[in-house]
Amino acid sequence: MQRACAAALLHTGETLLLNPGHSNDDLAAIDVIQKLGAEIKMQSDRSLLITSQGVHPRSSDIHCGESGLGIRMFTPIAALSSQPLTISGTGSLVTRPMHFFDEIFPQLTVKIQSNQGKLPLQIQGPLRPASITVDGSLSSQFLTGLLMAFGASNASDAVITVNNLASTPYIDLTIDVMKHFGKLVTHQQHRTFTCKPAPTPPPYAIQYTVEGDWSSVSFLLVAGAIAGNVRVNGISQHSSQADKAILQALEQTGCVLNLGDNFVETGTGKLQAYHLDATHCPDLFPPLVALAACCEGTSVIKGTSRLAHKESNRAITLQQEFAKLGVDVELAGDEMMVTGGKILQGASVHSHHDHRIAMACAVAALRAEQPVDIAVAEAINKSYPDFYQHLAALGADVTLTEQ
Repeated sequence: MQRACAAALLHTGETLLLNPGHSNDDLAAIDVIQKLGAEIKMQSDRSLLITSQGVHPRSSDIHCGESGLGIRMFTPIAALSSQPLTISGTGSLVTRPMHFFDEIFPQLTVKIQSNQGKLPLQIQGPLRPASITVDGSLSSQFLTGLLMAFGASNASDAVITVNNLASTPYIDLTIDVMKHFGKLVTHQQHRTFTCKPAPTPPPYAIQYTVEGDWSSVSFLLVAGAIAGNVRVNGISQHSSQADKAILQALEQTGCVLNLGDNFVETGTGKLQAYHLDATHCPDLFPPLVALAACCEGTSVIKGTSRLAHKESNRAITLQQEFAKLGVDVELAGDEMMVTGGKILQGASVHSHHDHRIAMACAVAALRAEQPVDIAVAEAINKSYPDFYQHLAALGADVTLTEQ
């Protein structure tokens, strides 16, 4: 959804966005592209008609909410303008490292002043593409923003060389979206990237359907595997999204797993421990821990080094909160070991203002012998505001109270 919003802003013409999201991150993206020059009208079928002539800021203050992707993707795009801009965010975003821009923007003739490598950012372009080398170990989201900006500039001679790129499937998703909007990205083993226009210019009016979100779907599929049968429609196993890797873990557990062209079904079984390298899909750790808590034996999940700079330090947060449910979570090096198979305890847990922690605890609660109370449960609004309603529709006993 956020990538499609960015691509629609950069497209000269109209974009009809079908199946748009309405999470806080999605709403922040809509607000950003409006402030950067796009006009948006909601249609009777709730699709969005976005009209744009490129980046022409209407405001000097760009607020990305609490979206890590939003801040890292839209900052290079905003830098295409020569207007001085302030890029800011809220919540955990103000503590996340943004020194990447301090290092890279001067090489692209963009003036920048940060708060010692953190928000807010004061920038002034215009960004001029050049051949650069970047560190991709912290997040692929920085590269997504650069590719979008380079593509909008038709920078066919500029080469982006990336060292230690993390989460390559997310870059594949970016490339897919850009191709739909007439911008081609070629790469050599995700090491060097170049952007060029498509041989045939895109039409004035483009229609784009936002995919079902595997990051959110993973929680529902785990719920089905540990507590009952669930069928999720509108999701494709052929997606470029990294978090479809949840299927690998589910298959190893021995749960009921049925895949269709546009749906996935899960059901309960005698669940066995699994091993999964989640280095390139770190957002899966919370549902993976909820799944492992209900599997016989010790599951091993690799990639904990990717968890420090999320909405919370997720490795520590998962260890602390699942301990309250009676689940042993050990951390060693880059691995997390979760020993499951016991009946989970009822407890009072805390989301740490992290949407995925709240959802993981809620899913695990489906197997608890007593109720689980989740403090700051509304954190789910960041990515999946309908989550509790969907759990209730599946038969879970969900009570929402004012904090």
